[in-house]
Amino acid sequence: MTKVAIFGVGLIGGSLALCLKGKPGLRVAGHSNNPASVDKYLKRGVVDEATTSMEEAARDADFIFLCVPVGCLEDYLQKLNGMRLKPGCIISDVGSTKRTVMDAAKSLHWENVHFIGGHPMAGKEQSGVEAATSHLFENAFYVLTPDESTPALEVERLEQLLAHTRAHIVKMAPAQHDDIVGAVSHLPHVIAVALVNQVADYNEENDLYERLAAGGFRDITRIASSDPIIWRDILLNNRSVVLRLLEDWKERMDGFIDMLNKEDGAGIESEFMKAGSFRNALPERRKGVIHSTFDVYVDVPDHPGVVGEIAGQLGSRQINLSNIQIMESRLDVPGVMRLSFREEEQLDRAVEVLKELGYSLHF
Repeated sequence: MTKVAIFGVGLIGGSLALCLKGKPGLRVAGHSNNPASVDKYLKRGVVDEATTSMEEAARDADFIFLCVPVGCLEDYLQKLNGMRLKPGCIISDVGSTKRTVMDAAKSLHWENVHFIGGHPMAGKEQSGVEAATSHLFENAFYVLTPDESTPALEVERLEQLLAHTRAHIVKMAPAQHDDIVGAVSHLPHVIAVALVNQVADYNEENDLYERLAAGGFRDITRIASSDPIIWRDILLNNRSVVLRLLEDWKERMDGFIDMLNKEDGAGIESEFMKAGSFRNALPERRKGVIHSTFDVYVDVPDHPGVVGEIAGQLGSRQINLSNIQIMESRLDVPGVMRLSFREEEQLDRAVEVLKELGYSLHF
């Protein structure tokens, strides 16, 4: 029986546990320092066993996954390094920065134990084990950053285990990972936070900013609501990359300032064309490091009961809505309703139903 120990059974750790639990030959153990969390893991059936003891969780484990905040990873590695682990044990993590943890692991002396960095590039707006699902990683990229000295056979063992997640495994160097994820995730989070705070400052003088910032502004700055503690640790861990990216960003903003000062319409048009071309070529509805939202916009007539009718039709078919928003509704003018779903499969089914009912849809 292969034992998999998961430290930190939240959204990511819990989803990983659900992918593995019940598979032939696998036993999943969960760990938390909090007894109430241990009870929760067991009551929800996310793991086969759970404990508040690190030693008990790690004992005889063939695989150990550290699903704790990035800022805690080094401490967990040091504690594991002081334990007698099963020969051949593979330790991995799920952090969104890789150089720091790889350096920390390399600095420790391991007896026939291998550390392989990992980062499943998937998530949700919800957090905690309550939001865990066995489908979280499906069709997402799962990055592995093995050290050059790690035997290929050990990397293959980890890949075979992670095949249960149905994710796409990608292997790369830690530095390359941090550069790419810094650009496509860490920088956008910083920009979103700065933009929201800029508007929030303006709003102190005129509350029309907040009133008019609904809809599109709220959508494009959604990631500004991310967990402050988690993102403090991520940005500090990837500090050098983020600083370089912010310098590049400043140059691009200076370029827009210069084009506006010179009234360079052609230059502005060229920037938008370049951005549109690249963005349109990006894969649609592929899970990425910034989690997707699954929305459809529905043109609805302005008469009583239309919202209830749509919700009822979807509910009768077991299609779960996560949110409904009326974006525009005026007398004798079709309104626009935004329907949000937590899963792509739910969105696809809803689209089929709404088309059958004759509604006009936009994405």
